[in-house]
Amino acid sequence: MTPDLRSRANAVIPGGVNSPARAFKSVGGNPLFAERAEGPYLYTRDGRKLLDFCLSFGPMILGHADPDVVSALREAAGRGTSYAMTTEAEIEMAELLTDSIEVMDKVRLVNSGTEAVMTALRLARGYTGREKILKFSGCYHGHIDSMLVQAGSGVAGIASASSAGVTSDAAGSTLVAPFNDVEAVETLVRAHAGELAAIVVEPIAANMGLVLPEPKYLLRLRELATEVGALLIFDEVITGFRLTFGAFANLCCAKPDLVTLGKIIGGGLPIGAVGGRAEVMNHLAPDGPVYQAGTLSGNPLCMAAGLANLRKLRELDPYETLAARTRRLTDGMKAAADEKGFPVAIPRDGSMFSLFFRASEPRNFAEVQNSDTERFAKVFHSLLDAGIYLPPSPFETSFLSILHSDERLDEVLTAWTAALHNL
Repeated sequence: MTPDLRSRANAVIPGGVNSPARAFKSVGGNPLFAERAEGPYLYTRDGRKLLDFCLSFGPMILGHADPDVVSALREAAGRGTSYAMTTEAEIEMAELLTDSIEVMDKVRLVNSGTEAVMTALRLARGYTGREKILKFSGCYHGHIDSMLVQAGSGVAGIASASSAGVTSDAAGSTLVAPFNDVEAVETLVRAHAGELAAIVVEPIAANMGLVLPEPKYLLRLRELATEVGALLIFDEVITGFRLTFGAFANLCCAKPDLVTLGKIIGGGLPIGAVGGRAEVMNHLAPDGPVYQAGTLSGNPLCMAAGLANLRKLRELDPYETLAARTRRLTDGMKAAADEKGFPVAIPRDGSMFSLFFRASEPRNFAEVQNSDTERFAKVFHSLLDAGIYLPPSPFETSFLSILHSDERLDEVLTAWTAALHNL
């Protein structure tokens, strides 16, 4: 059945996928087709039952098809799927987010993480009256033109397009620095002080694999943004409600002006949000001159699933347990690799981790790229054959749900040891 699905998909969808991350280009082989998912497991059309560490790239922290989320969705669908009018559920979501994230006075709900970042960047430009944005190599902020950039070869820090179709004007409004490189940031910020609208960063980089910030790095970004009158934006589409009930900004000594959210706050449905200080947020239309709109923003199904997801998370408060299980898993994986003499770095934070076949944890995108991606691909397929599904790229982050029990993690350690033996 799967070959037929592949041929049908390739005939009508570019590359046969609606997001390139699903295409298995980084690991080789043929992409999978999902049949259904329940708890910690994915079930594929070719009959596989897979213990899922991709979890839809992060949002399924309660596991798939959580009964409370599904029940809330069914009830909401019976009342209608879209109104284009404000509902009490939107207000409840906004109240929950602003109550849970200390830097967030007001919030605007949108339809994706990409849209949340796009709105945050436009808002920063409208608020400051400036045009340039500073981002970091390896940090991903959605497929916005000005964010699909790489470090250029001309003037230090000036970006060039990393995708066809991105204009030189769009790329030229973006500056790029290496992650964790304070000196490079200081140089760029001071060289473009009067032009800089915002510094945007994943406070814990999770789109080049997991790369942790150096001590006081984020605090220095805060100081530099304040020094030149720019905004600091934390892109927490992945980290929001993943490490604590709220944003990573709650745990961090550096306090951003704006925070973007997605993934977990939708309970598996498309959603995004941008929030921050009222002084800044009040620049959004209809109160201010920065325009943003969306027919399906605050969609009742997304609100129902998201509220059910967040309320259950608040009740369970699973974060210490998730972190302990992740630590147990990654410590076991590291010990097995050390015993067999394979250099592997497994950075982790809370319920997130990544695998890098290199001697030390990478601190930036250049070091991420200096890892053995062929060895990762071999291990990926060995684990897949054993019924364990990691994100299909060496540059993605793996996640645990509350249903990844110790017993299931023991199965992973057994399969991991076998995969290393096969290397």
